[in-house]
Amino acid sequence: MIRRRQVLASTAVLAAPAIVAKANAQSAFDWKQCKGQSIEINFQLSPRGDLVRHHIKEFEALTGITAGFEQIPEQQQRPKVAMEMATGHPSFDVVNVGMHVQKKLVETAHWMEDLRPYLADKSLTNPDFDFGDFSKPSLAVATAADGSVNVIPSNQDLFIVFYNKELLAAKGFTAPPKTYDEMYAMAKALTDPSKQIAGFVGRGLKNANVVLFDNILLGFDQETVTPDGKKLLTDTPAAIEAGKWYQKIMRDCGPPGNIGFNWNECQTTFMQGRAAMWWDGIGFSAPLLDKNKSRVTDKVGFAPVPAGPKSHNAATFIEGIGIPKAAKNKKAAWLFVQWITGKDMMNEQLRAGAGTPPRLSCYGREDIVKSSAFPKEWFDTTGISLKIARPGLPVIVPVTEFRDTIGAGLTNIVGGADVEAELKKATEAFQPVLDKANAG
Repeated sequence: MIRRRQVLASTAVLAAPAIVAKANAQSAFDWKQCKGQSIEINFQLSPRGDLVRHHIKEFEALTGITAGFEQIPEQQQRPKVAMEMATGHPSFDVVNVGMHVQKKLVETAHWMEDLRPYLADKSLTNPDFDFGDFSKPSLAVATAADGSVNVIPSNQDLFIVFYNKELLAAKGFTAPPKTYDEMYAMAKALTDPSKQIAGFVGRGLKNANVVLFDNILLGFDQETVTPDGKKLLTDTPAAIEAGKWYQKIMRDCGPPGNIGFNWNECQTTFMQGRAAMWWDGIGFSAPLLDKNKSRVTDKVGFAPVPAGPKSHNAATFIEGIGIPKAAKNKKAAWLFVQWITGKDMMNEQLRAGAGTPPRLSCYGREDIVKSSAFPKEWFDTTGISLKIARPGLPVIVPVTEFRDTIGAGLTNIVGGADVEAELKKATEAFQPVLDKANAG
């Protein structure tokens, strides 16, 4: 059995009140129908996982179900899940799936339970669940070509820009950048090696850096793979221009050693007040306001990503919660899935800054804005980013290999290598892998 793990103090839950599902508890829906059963839950390490861990006893009290919970880093969770699912004997009944990475894989392998029958069964689904409340982009990711619903969307992460208001103001900047050109000019002006201040911090580490490059490329109105998922677009003129801009801002305005930075190194640098701007996922917001961890709690600003030369898009990465076909206690698992993706918990996710829920109703709640530790600017940024959201990774099976191969080229580019040569080499190396995957 998976043990409950205390894997980090929760940073997503900022003075969170208990979530008492009053409407659900008082409805005619029978939350106790699986009382006495037990389920095992597998999550990626993230603010959403912290939220589950913080509130899981409330689920147990509501349902009478015993819930074992495991939360591990995504670099370990994804291969663990894939390996166990492939054996047909997963150790979990509920699984957190990064659909931006594993959508094509879970659909091709038919690993997940189709949730449509559960949604249609009034005895199994709370009438308050409101499946139509989820955003269209998140439902599109959750739904396979044959119409099966593999997961319920649980988070629609968005790339934004975190900025240090004090550092910007000291150089006379009254607002965050609106365009790529403005961002570079501001970052260059804000960079001060003598004070160990970087104008910009972003991911440079192989694999991790691809999502930042992808978002930069979206500003040139191009994605990394053709819509049919068959041909790479990572060595086109637009990709080369995106690579040059990425190289320029990372080398001219970044901190020493950023060639090895993942999101956590970027976050630490920004929280210590040593970076003026950081371009990354909004789901990393909460620690920035934690006075026990951050030195910029009263200085941090939140802004939409800048507009590129041809388009204005925020990369989005969608997670879901699903049930393996080989799960042991599927009905009990479904109760958990609908509880964690229900309105109460989605509202709490937004209020706590643990992510950007895919439920549209969350964003109309003025009480959440008023009670949240996050400023109105954070909510305004979220609203704008949702409107300009566009997938940040290609929907292909070998996503990890794609990130490794293209990411290696990007790391070389940050190190000073020729942009065009590196992107062409990486593209030529990965295209046969993609061809093989598409051939089955």
